[in-house]
Amino acid sequence: MKLSIVVPCYDEEKNIPLILEKFDSVIKRDDVEVILVDNGSTDNSPEILQEILPKFDFARSIRIELNQGYGFGILQGLKVCKGDFIGWTHADMQTDPADLIKALDIIEANGNDKNLYVKGNRKGRPLFDQFFTTGMSLFESIYMREKLYDVNAQPNVFSKEFFETWKNPPKDFALDLYVLYMARKAHLNIKRFDVLFPERKHGQSHWNNGSLKAKWKFIKRTLEFSVKLKKSGIK
Repeated sequence: MKLSIVVPCYDEEKNIPLILEKFDSVIKRDDVEVILVDNGSTDNSPEILQEILPKFDFARSIRIELNQGYGFGILQGLKVCKGDFIGWTHADMQTDPADLIKALDIIEANGNDKNLYVKGNRKGRPLFDQFFTTGMSLFESIYMREKLYDVNAQPNVFSKEFFETWKNPPKDFALDLYVLYMARKAHLNIKRFDVLFPERKHGQSHWNNGSLKAKWKFIKRTLEFSVKLKKSGIK
């Protein structure tokens, strides 16, 4: 298996069929797998997955009974990946499954370099979200003394060997920051490519509902983890 992609799904019953259909339209090879992680969903996601997964031979799923965080779901998915290169993207259709194929193209164009980390760079976002991301990027880059921008952009793709070096990764949305920081510290060859980031098709984000309160909560948790990560002394 060349590439394994984890898709965390928490109450995404309406988006799961859409993302699988989209993956089906862009995966034209048999060495790519998609692992949907039912991250403690309370809607009909388990039933939807059971019904439609047999239609897609590139996809499988795992179930986490109790949601322990966005990062926890991704980490459980990464543990069962079979690919030489692994990573994740979102199930909300704000990230195009075709971007994963672009990431794979970048990997193969660079000779399947295990020292490569491929990550999206979001375009087409609302002005307020761009302002928020720019501010967070500047803070993280200065505070952590590493170039860290658009930390939460998708997808994220890297070698399985890089994943195996992680120690105590966070179980929440700080996972994106942790992995990019670890990639910088490991001196990986980071390749960014532009990805569109349209409005969510169905449902509502469980952390970013557009309110200042949600933004502040995210900032507070990110700052707390940044302090913890810097104190960890990772080199």
